[in-house]
Amino acid sequence: MPIVECVPNFSVGKCRRRLGLIKKAIESVEEVKLLNYEGDKDHKRSVFTFIGEPKAVIEAAFRATKIASEIIDITKHKGVHPRIGATDVIPIIPIKGITFKECIKLASKLGKRIGTELKIPVYLYEKAAKHPEKKNLSNTRKTNTKLPPPDFGPKNAGTAGSTMIGVRNILVAFNINLKTKDLEVAKAIAKEVRESSGGLKHVKALGFYLKSRDITQVSMNLTDYKKTPPLKVYKLIERLAHKYKTSILESELIGLAPLASLPKDPKKILKLTSFSSEKILDNHLK
Repeated sequence: MPIVECVPNFSVGKCRRRLGLIKKAIESVEEVKLLNYEGDKDHKRSVFTFIGEPKAVIEAAFRATKIASEIIDITKHKGVHPRIGATDVIPIIPIKGITFKECIKLASKLGKRIGTELKIPVYLYEKAAKHPEKKNLSNTRKTNTKLPPPDFGPKNAGTAGSTMIGVRNILVAFNINLKTKDLEVAKAIAKEVRESSGGLKHVKALGFYLKSRDITQVSMNLTDYKKTPPLKVYKLIERLAHKYKTSILESELIGLAPLASLPKDPKKILKLTSFSSEKILDNHLK
């Protein structure tokens, strides 16, 4: 049986009611298994991870997007993480018995349904992108109004904003918190780390100030953990933190990560918080 993974990001942080409604929508599809979900107060963002048979996963993603559009008003949203919609991104990842080409068809089918039934503008990104400038989702976030019309749905967004749907490989969402309140330091480190500024290959990074904790963070996506694993990034940021007269407080994995992406004792070596075997993707695929 083919298996796909879906990791939608919603513009809601710690609100139990809203998180609960999204969770309920996903779990209402029996053939889908919800593996993990978590939200962040400062980012005002939550990440859900679920797997299943392709049609079931797409149905669950649609139901979650629908409820999110009803309970999240993106025009009133405040959070440090860039976003354009209540359901900001819906990545679809092939896990077993399915090709990228087939997943691209799933993304298009889901996008068309969201655009038609929910009247939400939909942009396809990464391997599903129909336009080169939309391949990198950060381009869509930065220049949404200047892009060609959405791939699906109305041209103008409502209170649910827009949604980006993509097909990609497994990535590792990895954040490192610093022992400094200075946002400029976090931004400078993020700039030296990310690929687009001449840093490490396969790394996207931004610097944030976390008001609730009065610290700063380098928030990253590692798009090819085989070539650039978390430990490699950690060691570089450790050196850069010393350069800027600070140090690493702790790190965190957002969502799940493949076992192969982590060192032998990740909690100790990477100073990971809230880490357990449940955070390892492989353990859910047995």
